Amino acid sequence: MERTLRVFRFNPETGQEPHYDTFTIEVEDSWTVLDALNEIKWHHDGSLSYRRSCRHGICGSCAMMVNGKNEATCEKPLSALKGTITVEPLKSFPVIKDLMVDQEDFFEKLRLVKPWLINHKAPPTDKERLQSPEDRKIIDGTWECILCGACTSSCPAFWDNQGFLGPAALLKAFRYVGDTRDEGLDERVGILDSKIGVWRCHTIFNCVEACPKSLNPTAAIVKLRRRLIQEKL
Repeated sequence: MERTLRVFRFNPETGQEPHYDTFTIEVEDSWTVLDALNEIKWHHDGSLSYRRSCRHGICGSCAMMVNGKNEATCEKPLSALKGTITVEPLKSFPVIKDLMVDQEDFFEKLRLVKPWLINHKAPPTDKERLQSPEDRKIIDGTWECILCGACTSSCPAFWDNQGFLGPAALLKAFRYVGDTRDEGLDERVGILDSKIGVWRCHTIFNCVEACPKSLNPTAAIVKLRRRLIQEKL
């Protein structure tokens, strides 16, 4: 079976303007968009650049725009798409080459929220820091984030102001602020309670639609706002 892909191309080293190349290739029924990109790179144009790794929706490397929607391309079946398939890099991230974007700023925003457990008490010597099932459930839907960047790329608040931490960093912030074992809110409040923090979000829910793991960053941001207000009161 043949399918046609329209693929974004850009190589800043050549000085050529961004454009699209069209490839019509033989595919199998079970293939994903990533499989089709691999076919193009391995057998049609070895210069095509994009990120990929696990092929199981875990690493977050292969997030791109497919027909205008942010997708994990390793999970998006070709059979779910009709006609010509347009593949583009994530929106609002600088393009390094073709479908590969620069995520350094994305990960710097993540570092700003200190995405690790902060606890000033000495850890138990003979066991882990225990947590009740009820307390553990509070952070369900936050730790599953694979840091693909799809939510941040889809966010109008980020399009308007790329200083905004973005939904991915704020979701990860709540994973720790909401953890009953964590004592680090005071160390994070400066960045969270700021013009580029939780108040920049306009609750448009694009991030929810874009997330390939069906997570809800908007809900996490709302919970962070409530926690900050509680601390002030």
